[in-house]
Amino acid sequence: MLREAVARLRDGRWLILAIALALLAGAVAIAGRIARDQAAGDLRDGAMAALPLAAGTLTGEIEKQRLVPLVLARDDAVRDALRRAGKVEETALDAKLRAIGSDASASAIYVIDTAGIAISASNAGQPDSFVGIDYNFRHYFQEAMANGAASQYGLGTISGRPGLYLASRVDDGGKPLGVVVLKVELGGVEASWRSSGFLVFVTDERGVVLATSQPDWRFRALAPLSAQDTALAHERLQLNDAAFEPLPMERGGGDGLTTIDGSGRPRQFVEVVQDLPGAVPGWRLWLLTPADAALSSAANTARLTTLMGLLLMGLLAYVLTRRRRARRLRQEALARMNAELESRVSTRTAELTSSNAALAGEIAERENAEAKVRRLRDDLAQANRLSILGQIAAGVAHEINQPVAAIRTYAENAGRFIESGRAETASGNLTSIVSMTERIGAITGTLRTFARRPGLAASPLPVREAIDGALSLLSGRIRDSGVTIVKPHGSPSPSVMASRIRLEQILVNLLQNALDAMKDRPDPRIEIELAERGDRVLISVRDNGPGLGPEAAANLFMPFQTTKEKGLGLGLVISQEIAQELGGTLRHDPGHAGGASFTLDLRRIE
Repeated sequence: MLREAVARLRDGRWLILAIALALLAGAVAIAGRIARDQAAGDLRDGAMAALPLAAGTLTGEIEKQRLVPLVLARDDAVRDALRRAGKVEETALDAKLRAIGSDASASAIYVIDTAGIAISASNAGQPDSFVGIDYNFRHYFQEAMANGAASQYGLGTISGRPGLYLASRVDDGGKPLGVVVLKVELGGVEASWRSSGFLVFVTDERGVVLATSQPDWRFRALAPLSAQDTALAHERLQLNDAAFEPLPMERGGGDGLTTIDGSGRPRQFVEVVQDLPGAVPGWRLWLLTPADAALSSAANTARLTTLMGLLLMGLLAYVLTRRRRARRLRQEALARMNAELESRVSTRTAELTSSNAALAGEIAERENAEAKVRRLRDDLAQANRLSILGQIAAGVAHEINQPVAAIRTYAENAGRFIESGRAETASGNLTSIVSMTERIGAITGTLRTFARRPGLAASPLPVREAIDGALSLLSGRIRDSGVTIVKPHGSPSPSVMASRIRLEQILVNLLQNALDAMKDRPDPRIEIELAERGDRVLISVRDNGPGLGPEAAANLFMPFQTTKEKGLGLGLVISQEIAQELGGTLRHDPGHAGGASFTLDLRRIE
């Protein structure tokens, strides 16, 4: 084994591998360091973006509260109370201070006379009332009396809770009357900082922590205080027994991060600082962003990415080398295959030439067969057209039979009128005969048009006029058959878009069928009903004849299907076609009892 290892080292392969691994480890370490620095920079940028918001939360609260003592220092009620200090009870002013303090969310508001005694307070009457307490020792009182305004952070002498005291002097014609003081506790600001996820705190000019999102850091110092600074902090903050222990922080490490050692677990933070001269002179705001997770994640991701990238590059180099060798072998194989392929192509070309000649013959035969199919399809279409024309020709006699019967009736009546000397009446009948011949011409013209299936000119037509025209065509037969006709009545006639001749043709067919059905029936009766349903007009023709059986009803609109002995079975077929051309429908009403009922449905126009 040893000899083999020595041989490999001499061969140089293991040495190259060792160098490659060392370079790989160095590259991974450098990538992790770069990513860690980049992540720290990103965290610092985020902290710098969050710093104004944290500072604004504090300064906004202080500036909002600072206005209250300034306004109260100019209030007449406060001045009157200070002028009468010790003479009367200030219950009205107490109530006013209590209301203002509640609205401003202040911990306490109180008024101090020139002797330092509180004469009125928002908590007057309560066990922890400030009224009567001597505040002459407070720096905010002394500085406000001297300078007009002051601020001080410290513990409350009664409540024992820390807060910021904002004081304004009350003047009367240049003469000091006392001081108005507002205490604001920064618990809401600290809660807002705490919810942001950052570690935020404020220090005074000596580095003592005042407001903080970490409650156990309050009144600790950034660094050990000297004896003089400790004494000044005790006096200023009213903390006689505070030790001002240093924070567990190590700032300014080699990586520019701040390390906090709490409970034996060091954690790293990115630190940003901002002075707050607008809030309280000497105050500084510190914002620390937790960095351990982000830095570790960035470094690990960069290391893994670099490692994977380098491994991928090595794999790619290996693959490229293998592919280059495979390409060379493949080119050699292709050269051999090309020679063999050329010989096969020559053989195959001869075979394809023979096949192409045979295929050309098959194509010619297929074209001849397709031509025959086209001719056969044209012959079938012509036969279909001739069949339709045969149906129309058979229907001509059926449609003309009605006006011819009317002509005969009018001619017979005209002869009788002439014999009886009623020439004018006979002339009217002859005029009607002329009208009937025109009617026959219109019907034949309509049937010719139907053969070509063009659209007839249509115009607005009152439905009652078409009903009256159809009844006029059949008046003689109706009178001879003794059938009672019940015409529609009621509101004015609705109008439809239709040709009057075509609409009368449908109605005459329906009335003719009804008359045929009631032959030899007692008390024959035909009802014509007119109804409107929305934008539709419904014309129904009903009789009290024997009705239609199931088989006859199923074949009503089939050509050449009829229940009459001499019928052709085309009347309803043609009527249905006309109804469809007019944009409507013609249907049989199967639910009608005591006879047959048909309904023509057309679109109504205004």
